[in-house]
Amino acid sequence: MADDKKDKKAAKKPAAKKESKAKKAPAKKAEAKKGSEKKAAKKPAAKKETSAKGKEKKAAAKTEAKKTSKAKKEPAKKPAAKPKKAAAPPVVKAKARYVRVAPRKARLIADQVRGMHIESARALLQFSPRGAAHPIHKLINSAAANAENNHDLIGDEMRIASITVDEGPTLRRFRPRAMGRATPINKRTSHIAVALTPVED
Repeated sequence: MADDKKDKKAAKKPAAKKESKAKKAPAKKAEAKKGSEKKAAKKPAAKKETSAKGKEKKAAAKTEAKKTSKAKKEPAKKPAAKPKKAAAPPVVKAKARYVRVAPRKARLIADQVRGMHIESARALLQFSPRGAAHPIHKLINSAAANAENNHDLIGDEMRIASITVDEGPTLRRFRPRAMGRATPINKRTSHIAVALTPVED
């Protein structure tokens, strides 16, 4: 009898253990499922939060970049408009090229006339004994005519702002001399330029 009781107990115990294991297994599975669900529920929220933060950061960076680009594109504000300066007086020019006068001789007359009023310059050139006075006188008259016809200015109310004499090409000639020799003769030319401006009252 005692043996039968022991056998029954032994038979009962494994069954109980199996039942407890069977009970525990679904419980563990359920807990594991719950844990995984919780983790799964937590993970997307975190991802969403991180993605939202990343988007916000990107948007902020874009706005900053736009601001900087606008600041670069926008030119610096111009200062207050300065009072306009008086318009520069018009300059009337005339040129005479290949004038058959040595530039050294023409510069002597040009230096006398530079900066003078046109009337006094004409008087000086008219009575000058130098040969270069004649082409320079003609050139000043030409510049005065340009002022009247092209710029609607009064030719007699101008002054010689500048006059320059540059060297042109030299014509080389030779003169026969004694004992079959030849000596060179340089016939020099000049380029003369005149600029007139109105006389300021």
